[in-house]
Amino acid sequence: MSVPTSAGEAKRLLSEFGLHAKKKYGQNFLTDTGLLDDIVNAAGVEKDDVVLEIGPGLGCLTARLAEAAEKVIAVEIDTSLLPLLQKTLEDYSNIEIINEDVLKLDLGALAAEKAGNRKFKVVANLPYYITTPIIMALLEKELPIESITVMVQLEVAQRLEALPGSKEYGAITLSVAYYTKPEIVLEVPREAFMPSPNVDSAVIKLTVNEEAPVKCKDTALMWKIIRAAFNQRRKTLSNALSGGGICGGDKSVIKEAMEDASLEQSVRGETLSLEDFARLTDSIVKVTKR
Repeated sequence: MSVPTSAGEAKRLLSEFGLHAKKKYGQNFLTDTGLLDDIVNAAGVEKDDVVLEIGPGLGCLTARLAEAAEKVIAVEIDTSLLPLLQKTLEDYSNIEIINEDVLKLDLGALAAEKAGNRKFKVVANLPYYITTPIIMALLEKELPIESITVMVQLEVAQRLEALPGSKEYGAITLSVAYYTKPEIVLEVPREAFMPSPNVDSAVIKLTVNEEAPVKCKDTALMWKIIRAAFNQRRKTLSNALSGGGICGGDKSVIKEAMEDASLEQSVRGETLSLEDFARLTDSIVKVTKR
């Protein structure tokens, strides 16, 4: 049995196994062979690559990855899909399916066991309800990842790639920019999925940085400043930082630090770049040590 190549085949396959797409797992299956090949090509998967796939679903993308890579580790949370996957992927000897919640897995141990000292690539059609936690878990654990190429909601992809001052720009934009270079490589209409979601989608590639693009004296403080700035994004940066408890909420200290960082008192956090936040962090460290 091979993987389905159309929505009709996907429906028949699910019916054969007595299954249906589960909303609680955000299951929207992509079967279009052209789009699947585009994803694999965008990810730059090569013959000596180890690939981590999250949510293989019916195995359509998994099969394409297995044809291009040395090994595919597919993590599937839905136990009911395992018999189907074992059948549709039975011709591939380089696929290992792990029945786990990826957010509960020790990904560091998994990477060491399956990839050794080599970097691996992540490729996935992510469940939209849990996209951000998965991406941040992959990045913050500083795993040996070369790139992350994932299908996400179009609005989320635009947020990850946004520029300072735009309405999409936020704390998640800065987090992704700190760890990676993001690029939207493909937009996908909702009609390409079975069942069709209520939103359009996009494939975004996050190429992991060899080193952080900015350095500051207190990275943990920088993230506190960024969160405070965007938690109250309608306020000026000064008021948002004060309300967020930065510098103990002392506006005079915040004002002095902003002046030291060459930032206007009327500026809003949503207009600042990652470099601006790093510079402000260093100024706050300097001012509070006086």
